[in-house]
Amino acid sequence: MTCHLVALCFDAHDPLRLARFWAGILGWETADDLHGGIALLPSDDTGFRIRFLPSQEQKAGQNPMHFDLTSRSLEDQQQTVARALELGARHIDIGQSPEDDHVVLADPEGNEFCVIGPDNKFLADCGFIGALSCDGSQAVGYFWSEALGWPLVWDQDQETAIRSPHGGPKITWGGPPLMPKAGKNRLHLDIAPPAGGDQRAEVERLVSLGAKRIDIGRGEVGWVVMADPDGHEFCVLTPR
Repeated sequence: MTCHLVALCFDAHDPLRLARFWAGILGWETADDLHGGIALLPSDDTGFRIRFLPSQEQKAGQNPMHFDLTSRSLEDQQQTVARALELGARHIDIGQSPEDDHVVLADPEGNEFCVIGPDNKFLADCGFIGALSCDGSQAVGYFWSEALGWPLVWDQDQETAIRSPHGGPKITWGGPPLMPKAGKNRLHLDIAPPAGGDQRAEVERLVSLGAKRIDIGRGEVGWVVMADPDGHEFCVLTPR
């Protein structure tokens, strides 16, 4: 048995504002979240929702995961960038060179994302969200492949990528050198066993694959907080 990916979660000082920004970029509808946040529901083959959860923690350093948004043409790329800037994004410099064909932006709370040029062959068969691009080791790519039951679609030079058999975005890990971890990540994945599954058994399976249970001070909750082999947090929800 494997888990399925339920959501990518953003910690947000203003969940409604951040949800409206990303709804404007992606064209997804908003919905109330069960835990006091806001959710966006996919209108394409993405396969998971995006959740924006209230948090007062400050952003520390570059996020270890970000979206890569695709473009059909240079004009399309420019239009996406212009729309993002109108909605409250800004250009940022994370060391990219002028020759790079992607544009690096940050959303209104500083979360990085890239608008990829139209000539990117790796994401050519993906939708608008081409990838969830992560800082991470080859080992963590193998871990998530086993955790979700998604096959590896790239495994070369310690860089890995997986993708759902049903399509949607790729999840990629760039290999070493890894960024130093600066406190709790502002983005994390929510996964869950399928309906009729066993949350406790799934947690034990993930531990056997290299994850560990962690305590982030939330007390008694219905989900289990864990860290993958690289130390990045994720949550195991009840079966659904």
